[in-house]
Amino acid sequence: MDWKWSYGFGFMCVVGDVSPRVFVGHSIYKGKAALTVEPRAPEFAALASGAFKLAKEGFLLLQFAPAASPRQYDWNRKQVFSLSVTEIGNLVSLNTRDSCEFFHDPNKGRSDEGKVRKVLRVEPLPDGSGHFFNLSVQNKLLNMDESIYIPVTKAEYTVLVSAFNYILPYLLGWHAFANSIRLNDTSRTNNATPRYGEDYEWNR
Repeated sequence: MDWKWSYGFGFMCVVGDVSPRVFVGHSIYKGKAALTVEPRAPEFAALASGAFKLAKEGFLLLQFAPAASPRQYDWNRKQVFSLSVTEIGNLVSLNTRDSCEFFHDPNKGRSDEGKVRKVLRVEPLPDGSGHFFNLSVQNKLLNMDESIYIPVTKAEYTVLVSAFNYILPYLLGWHAFANSIRLNDTSRTNNATPRYGEDYEWNR
């Protein structure tokens, strides 16, 4: 039987278990739209040896909702965009005047490839006070073409970057590796005579 583990941010949880899970997110509300950013945990698959291996990296889910009225947002019309760890790295490295663009096709490699096109553009505001986040979605299956944009101030962007930097190792699953290390195992490894053929650079 194949097992997959999902590490929640705050609790370790087994898929299908009743262990508590923690859901977090950060939202930015503006006059024409709202943006919510939520982390999604990595998944781990069990090996025959009893160890676990990363099966899927985590990601950040961006949700854009257009305004329906003052301080009211139409979440039924929301559009989503999933940021990979590399794309997160691009956002973290942006300077005040830098911009970047990401293209996604959710159906890539399937029969509906090319029928849904998502483009996320992050561009500097003209006065240098922050960045525009602009998500354009073209869905030929639903005959829908929508663009949602929201300005993000320097302070708001700084909060996002700080959160991104913190969560990146968790999205990569490195926290699970760190938690699996035991002092006794480390000591035993350091004191043991390296075996020929071990895949360590310093043994070559």
